[in-house]
Amino acid sequence: MRKGGVILYPTDTVWGIGCDATNAEAVKRVYEIKQRDDSKALICLVDSDARMQRYFRNVPDVAWQLIDSLTGGQAHCEVTASHGACPPVRPTTLILDGAINLATNLIAEDGSVGIRITNEPFSKELCYRFQKAIVSTSANISGEPAAQNYCDIDPRIIESVDYVCWSRRQEHKPHTPSSIIKLKENGEVTVIRK
Repeated sequence: MRKGGVILYPTDTVWGIGCDATNAEAVKRVYEIKQRDDSKALICLVDSDARMQRYFRNVPDVAWQLIDSLTGGQAHCEVTASHGACPPVRPTTLILDGAINLATNLIAEDGSVGIRITNEPFSKELCYRFQKAIVSTSANISGEPAAQNYCDIDPRIIESVDYVCWSRRQEHKPHTPSSIIKLKENGEVTVIRK
């Protein structure tokens, strides 16, 4: 990815096509592989809230509150303590305004971008080692179903990328795409996908 390569990798949701989210040429290749119009935004993954902050002029307070509750943070655990251990929460992508330090063709016309802090071990370690945001879009041709497992990936996608990660290739489990919530700087919240 440091040289502009595109990979296939398992994420905290479905299998994804990934690349350096700061490299416009690599992002362009992802759109081409998916046969997707570049007006449809892609999302990216990071390993921590500290890294997420690098890609926005301002992260609204409501985003931090939401992240805390979605990742089973202290506030979430206090709310759910009476029900036993903190239950697992579905991965959630936040669309935030004022994106910076990313490839321009990754940022929507309104200046927003979708980002998710991953807690799945492989993708989290990948993001940590890469030290940058990584594009994460479902490993499918645009309009076809998302690849829940490696065996679901269209051979055309596999042949088009530079590298396929080995982790979780043998897995056969149901996976679903993330929830998507758009947060405006004024605090307005819109659920795009439950």
